[in-house]
Amino acid sequence: MIVLGLTGSIGMGKSTTAQMFLDAGIPVYSADDTVHRLYKSAAAPLIEQAFPGTTNSGEVDRSKLSAAVMGKPKALQKLEKIVHPLVRNEENRFRREAKENGAELILLDIPLLFETAAENRVDKVLVVTAPEEVQRERVLARPDMTVEKLDAILARQIPDGEKRKRADFVLDTSHGLEAARADVLELIHSLVDMSAD
Repeated sequence: MIVLGLTGSIGMGKSTTAQMFLDAGIPVYSADDTVHRLYKSAAAPLIEQAFPGTTNSGEVDRSKLSAAVMGKPKALQKLEKIVHPLVRNEENRFRREAKENGAELILLDIPLLFETAAENRVDKVLVVTAPEEVQRERVLARPDMTVEKLDAILARQIPDGEKRKRADFVLDTSHGLEAARADVLELIHSLVDMSAD
């Protein structure tokens, strides 16, 4: 089984690309979706204990939590020490199930793949990219997004150029959905062939 890691900076098209793999029948694990689930379950009491007042009715209030950690490196590290092991456990469970089900290829969608050294847990890395102006336009169109918020997020991420250098495969998502889908299908075929060998 080949484990492909998917990453890219905010607004580069990770979620759309992951959905294309899913549509093609490839099992996909999303670190972000896992965090969302954990914020409504196992992580919530632990986060409330560490950051009192950041949950409502047993769920993490993301805006309150963001206010508690944004621009505070020590608080962010404290949060990561709670969340990352839980996310890792879910990833391991996903891998086991995929292997038991005979998957030849799986995709791990991990936004902070390089930042958390997760590239050591995958066989190949796919980086999605787009020109900076396309990225900023996409992200700033999101509700509740500001230039300051975007700049703070980008400051925590390895620059796009560095990610592309470290990738095994690079997908430019600025050429439209059909072009991206064709590239994804081509990559899937080559990786499944590699897995068969």
